[in-house]
Amino acid sequence: MRQKKLKLFVLDTNVILHDSSCIYQFEENDIVLPMSVLEELDQFKKGNDSVNFHAREFVRSLDALAEDKLFNGGLEIAPGLGNISITLDFPFHDNISQSFSEKKADHRILNTAYCLARNDRNHEVILVSKDVNLRMKAKAVGLQAEDYTSDHVKDVGELYEGYGLEEDIAPAIIDRLYHDDEGIPAEELAPRQLPRPNEYRILKAGKHSVLAQASDDARVLRRVEKWTAYGIAPRNAEQIFALDALLNNDIQLVSLTGKAGTGKTLLALAAALERRSGYHQIFMARPVVPLSNKDLGFLPGDIKSKLDPYMQPLFDNLGVIRNQFKESDKRNLKITEMLTEEKLVISPLSYIRGRSLVKVFFIVDEAQNLTPHEVKTIITRAGEGTKIVFTGDIFQIDHPWLDTQSNGLSYLIEKMRGQRPYAHIDLKKGERSELAELASNLL
Repeated sequence: MRQKKLKLFVLDTNVILHDSSCIYQFEENDIVLPMSVLEELDQFKKGNDSVNFHAREFVRSLDALAEDKLFNGGLEIAPGLGNISITLDFPFHDNISQSFSEKKADHRILNTAYCLARNDRNHEVILVSKDVNLRMKAKAVGLQAEDYTSDHVKDVGELYEGYGLEEDIAPAIIDRLYHDDEGIPAEELAPRQLPRPNEYRILKAGKHSVLAQASDDARVLRRVEKWTAYGIAPRNAEQIFALDALLNNDIQLVSLTGKAGTGKTLLALAAALERRSGYHQIFMARPVVPLSNKDLGFLPGDIKSKLDPYMQPLFDNLGVIRNQFKESDKRNLKITEMLTEEKLVISPLSYIRGRSLVKVFFIVDEAQNLTPHEVKTIITRAGEGTKIVFTGDIFQIDHPWLDTQSNGLSYLIEKMRGQRPYAHIDLKKGERSELAELASNLL
């Protein structure tokens, strides 16, 4: 029987900046790092962003493996895994130099992978990159290229929504949910699909219906009330579910997805203000992803001027809540007081990193622009009494290396569904305005 040919993966820099532990994800296959990758990593070592962390962490892990052997045939990454080695850049092959400039690091990495593929007959050589353009260039010259998919969600179309519709329910069950504050055993829905912990249900019996939620052990269904938070009232079943999860002190982690205008951020902020007495501070943050992938230094003005455009949507949501009340209303004055005393903080996410999150209501907006590692880093910093809310639209991604399958918000929903401290709601119906809903659906 012919033995299966092992693969040799050539890693692009952006794979390492996305996941510093990536070398442990290729099973028994070998890995090669072009020298140009190390040169690029050197440019990312300083700084406080996620990419800087990954650059430093990866270089440390290489050093721990035994640096001298990396240039002399490589060495085993770990028991059961393949070898890793570093190779000097090859002279540009004629087939590459005809179309690509030697000045770009991407092209030097491409050339290294191409030359290895031509010279190594023992391996199937594959270039791994998060950059779709580089993958297309590789395929144009006959080189195999793949995205780094170890943290991809398998099927976005089947991503967990957090609630479901059950029709033809026995009227007696709906009646009991309305009159029994303790709820009913979830198994009474059998043989229907039983809910996961903290999952919501719309139960219908003809013209009668009730909104319900499973307990954190999924054994009991209770009726969901229509709450109001700091003057904001939900307008549909999805928003009722979302606000219920946001106001529930036992649910420490909530994610809300949906297109623009579905009320994700507004509901999260309203719930935080409603529950403010239970927390030392309310943080609202979002990742800064510059337009056209240009650094903030490209923009004119001081740091506040550079950041204001990115934070303005959060202030807009705060303005919607404030504008419900007169200037003299104590609820309006309370928001002003909280901003002044920094009990309500709106800031770029990079400014929040490293802070201690104890008894904090932490809202992370535009979370679809975070990597899985960044989401994990935020959650693992949660201290006692902290609630974390991620909001975003997985179909509106600005990050150059992320997509609907690889972003941190999709990853969070896929991995955390069914966990006791977690609830998720996918908001589908836009409530901003009829015009906004029409544009979102048609344009």
